[in-house]
Amino acid sequence: MVCSFLCTHIMDLVKHKGGCHCGAVRFEVLSSPDLHVFQCNCSICTKKQNHHFIVPKNHFTLLQGSNNLTTYTFNTHVAKHTFCKTCGVQSFYTPRSNPDGYGVAPHCLDPGTVRSVTVEAFCGEKWEESMQVHKSIRDMSKHTAESEAK
Repeated sequence: MVCSFLCTHIMDLVKHKGGCHCGAVRFEVLSSPDLHVFQCNCSICTKKQNHHFIVPKNHFTLLQGSNNLTTYTFNTHVAKHTFCKTCGVQSFYTPRSNPDGYGVAPHCLDPGTVRSVTVEAFCGEKWEESMQVHKSIRDMSKHTAESEAK
C-alpha cells in the first residue's frame, strides 16, 4: 500500500524547467503541476513582488549559471536571495521559512508544465506570528517516505 501511494505521488510530480530573463541561469524542479504559491508582504518580497512555491532541495537542480549567481541577505541572514548578475532576476532562493529547500518563482518557469496556480497570502510583516499560525509551511521542503505515507 505504501509503494502504491508513493508511486502515485511521484507520478503526480512533473519536471518544470526555468531560468532567469537572459538565460544565463537555468534550473529544473520536480513539483506538482498544481502550484501552491505564496505571496509574501515582507519588505523585500513587496519590493520585488516575490511570489514563490517551496520545494525540497533534492527536487531542485541548477543546470547552469552557478558562476552567474550572486546572493543578498539581510536581518537574520537565513534567507539567501540569489539572483542573476546579468539580468537581476531572482528565479529561486532559499527562504527563511524553509532553509532546507528552495522558493521557486512560478513566473520563471518555462511554459507547458503548470496546470494551475493557487496563491496564498503570507504576512511576512509579522513573520514570527505567521509562522506560528501556518502549521504546514515548514514541512513543504521536507521530502521523506514517512511524510508521504501519511
